[in-house]
Amino acid sequence: MKKILGILSLALLGALAWLLFLKPYDFVAVLEAKSVPGTIKHTLKTWSRSMDNSDIRQIDDNSRLWQELEFNDSLFIYDWKLTRINDSLTSIKVGVSLEEKNRLLRIANLFSETDFKRRSRNTILDFNEKLKEHLASFKVHIDGEASLEPIYCAYVTIENGQLEKALGMMQNYSLLSNVLLENKIELNGMPFVEVTFWDQEKELLKYNFCYPIVKKDSLPTDGVVSFKQFEGGKYLKATYNGNYISSDRAWYALLDYARQKGIELEEKPVEVFFNNPNMGGDELDWRADIYMPFTP
Repeated sequence: MKKILGILSLALLGALAWLLFLKPYDFVAVLEAKSVPGTIKHTLKTWSRSMDNSDIRQIDDNSRLWQELEFNDSLFIYDWKLTRINDSLTSIKVGVSLEEKNRLLRIANLFSETDFKRRSRNTILDFNEKLKEHLASFKVHIDGEASLEPIYCAYVTIENGQLEKALGMMQNYSLLSNVLLENKIELNGMPFVEVTFWDQEKELLKYNFCYPIVKKDSLPTDGVVSFKQFEGGKYLKATYNGNYISSDRAWYALLDYARQKGIELEEKPVEVFFNNPNMGGDELDWRADIYMPFTP
């Protein structure tokens, strides 16, 4: 009997030591989302930027983010880990702790609904609702291998954040249109974006906003709009439906699909747009064909 009591005492002491000194988090939640880790990661960053009391940074390529949220005088640490379950589902595990370890809080969490647990749970649920709303606002379908033919185009080069890609297009739409109209240059296809640089961690882009045109001998040389041959090539293609602000969600879907299939892609997507957002309508009817080039 004494031996059994001794073993139980050691087990209890071990559990207490783990709870007070070794347990990495004070609260843990697990969610599931019908999306790829890249889209969830980007949504997390956007959600974090919408709050004045939040700072978030990426720990590795796609699967982990570290967020600090300040509430009153306390700093909450959220450790977000994204794990692919299957082709259509991702697990989101969130561990929450306070910057200053509070041993009494850990004991209180076992027996009561503390303010810490309530705030941690509500914050995670808030993100989950925002994520669900966002995922319902667009659709992505992987179409497979495709080709783009060479075409001559007029373009402007833009550098901005990933979230501002559509804004950059809108700001230069009139410029491109007016130059083509004034110089009687004939359009020859749908407008497209050619990304030449993408920093995923910092979410920075450099891209050419292009109008395919019929090449002519006399073209303006004032440097406002440039002209070149878009070379085309072999790509992995997806169809995107939704607001063009979020068309980069198809980029993540293509890269995730490629990783699952062992395909090497160059992270320089091309987007071809088939709708004019100024005409309005149901955004889920807007279409863009998204291409990610195979690595040369």
